[in-house]
Amino acid sequence: MSETALLVVDVQNDVMAESVNSDDVVAKISSLVDRAREQGVPVIWVQHSDPGMPRDSDEWQIVAQLVPAPDEPVVHKTWGDAFVETDLAERLQERGVKRIVLCGAQTDACIRSTFYGGIHRGYDMTLVEDAHTTADMREHGLPYGPDEAIRVLNAQASWTKQPDAVGSTTTAADAFA
Repeated sequence: MSETALLVVDVQNDVMAESVNSDDVVAKISSLVDRAREQGVPVIWVQHSDPGMPRDSDEWQIVAQLVPAPDEPVVHKTWGDAFVETDLAERLQERGVKRIVLCGAQTDACIRSTFYGGIHRGYDMTLVEDAHTTADMREHGLPYGPDEAIRVLNAQASWTKQPDAVGSTTTAADAFA
């Protein structure tokens, strides 16, 4: 049993339509999913819903290029942190997971929240630095664009350490290599 899991967060039609480099990120996530499956690493999917992206709507669906396998859990969330009010921790515990490889969207919202949510719960978190993306959030008050948001979280992830968990980064090519 692998102590590592791949966590694919919010790679949904509406989210990816507004995100930068989404085709490239989806292709990298697809390769991560394929390698994880080949190596017996559990893949866990996360799907966000809210009033702007209601559950079961076309916008809410995972992008067509990525299809969860029947035995791969899909965690449904309504908060940024995929651990909040979901069964994610139980799904990880059932699989003996201690380290999470994280990819998906959006960098400055659900990816950041889930990264730190995992660290605070004692999971070693590895952010796939070239397999997460975000929309341009300047219209919502952020002082920088999406490329800067991605670079900032990549840097912060590699510096994050707590007594019982550490953060790190990898590339899609090096993950599960």
